[in-house]
Amino acid sequence: MDILKKTLGGLNRSYLFRNLFFGIGISVLTIWMGSQSTKGIPIGIIMISMINAFLYPYARFVYEQIIAFIMGENVFFINVIVMLFAKIITMILCWGFSIFIAPIGLAYLYFYHTKQEKIQE
Repeated sequence: MDILKKTLGGLNRSYLFRNLFFGIGISVLTIWMGSQSTKGIPIGIIMISMINAFLYPYARFVYEQIIAFIMGENVFFINVIVMLFAKIITMILCWGFSIFIAPIGLAYLYFYHTKQEKIQE
């Protein structure tokens, strides 16, 4: 199994595409807001937005793994509006920092799939 399949192909397809959808959506919204300025949007912002869009699923994976570790199997009953607000904030933060967080997720996926490959042998 090669390194790309272990890392970039390491997530469930439905999970990957759902998070790519949200990552691209946040990028499009960011680029659109920047394009409304009188100065226009710098090419660097467009590039970072696109990089963040494609790294977002891996950053979100890291975030969800950490939250699952902290929360365990606990269930909380809270207001839907509060939960949606928290979800949107965490999505934006994961998107904004995905260039820094995603390498952790990619490394984890690589080592996880390498270990699984050795177990199957």
